[in-house]
Amino acid sequence: MHIAFSPPDITEEEIAEVVDTLRSGWITTGPKTKLFEKKLAEYMGTNRVVCLNSATACLEMTLRLLGIGPGDEVITTAYTYSASASVVSHVGAKLVLIDVAKDSYEMDYEKLADAINEKTKVIIPVDLAGIMCDYDKIFEIVEAKKSLFHPANELQEKFGRVIVVADAAHAFGAERKGKKCGQAADFTSFSFHAVKNLTTAEGGAVTWRPIEGVDDDDIYKKYMLFSLHGQSKDALAKTQLGAWEYDVVAPYFKCNMTDIMASIGLVQLKRYDALLARRREIIGMYDKALESLPVSVLNHFDTDHKSSGHLYLIRVQGKMREECNEIITKMAEHGVATNVHYKPLPLLSAYKNMGFDIKDYPNAYALFENAITLPLHTKLTDEEVKYVTDVLKECIG
Repeated sequence: MHIAFSPPDITEEEIAEVVDTLRSGWITTGPKTKLFEKKLAEYMGTNRVVCLNSATACLEMTLRLLGIGPGDEVITTAYTYSASASVVSHVGAKLVLIDVAKDSYEMDYEKLADAINEKTKVIIPVDLAGIMCDYDKIFEIVEAKKSLFHPANELQEKFGRVIVVADAAHAFGAERKGKKCGQAADFTSFSFHAVKNLTTAEGGAVTWRPIEGVDDDDIYKKYMLFSLHGQSKDALAKTQLGAWEYDVVAPYFKCNMTDIMASIGLVQLKRYDALLARRREIIGMYDKALESLPVSVLNHFDTDHKSSGHLYLIRVQGKMREECNEIITKMAEHGVATNVHYKPLPLLSAYKNMGFDIKDYPNAYALFENAITLPLHTKLTDEEVKYVTDVLKECIG
């Protein structure tokens, strides 16, 4: 048996929608991208959504929208993928990494509060594996630290406090304390990369909560400018009779979503509730099968939260990284692909070179030390889930 780690779940319906787009003569950003944005906003219960070519672009353009740059500090977690942090360097701000709490995938909120100073402009919490962070706690912290906040522009003034920009790459469809992911943070960025629950092959989306005194249309237009070279009119608008004329207001970026990508997303979104339900079933099967094993698992579903079920993370008790790597190799020999989420950022050369030292992040290192991620995707059959757990039992011994 061969079990892939995270293949995309594509049906004939997605293929037909892409073919329809190819035949339509409109394959770049156009009517399907705009429709996808509208449907995503409806799904999340937010006013507007912007679709771009990656979650990374969504995060970076949000920092640029907020005017974050040199002299500013942005805080994120040490236990995440590089994209959560690299965008801070892209805009020239200083990156501040916070350790996770002990035996938790969420930032240590006490350490987060201590790290906020007069230069702090943004916090990027990471909804790892599909579970939303405690945004009530995060907002309590930023409100308590309001007096330290010095706005550098009009938009920052509207907030009057550190701005919360969620990296929800994993968490589309998650809920916590009665709020859907997308409704909790000031801005929320999602990934639709090939391995994500909902895919557009590559791609991402960003949504935001209403900002008092700021028109959602103005924010939307700013994202459009950022994502299309600062051009005042997109290709769709230029198709109106005699409407070729445009301006370039600033030398911006190119990171728009295409209608080919959006057409995959439109069908995926239609199927999404069923995809989430299947993920929940698989998590239930894993949870039950692993009860007797010396592993701790992430709690995806509880009274106050509902995960998107993106990743099934386990920690093998009493094992070190090298022993876990051996388990991973043995499982691969049995045809089961696994992974590790994540190598903490201070272990990576890019962040070591910035001066980060893993010794300062003992909790993040402890999570990584015995972590294995099992395959979790909607192409898995019940029989394959059983095979994965049987192989894991055998390899753990």
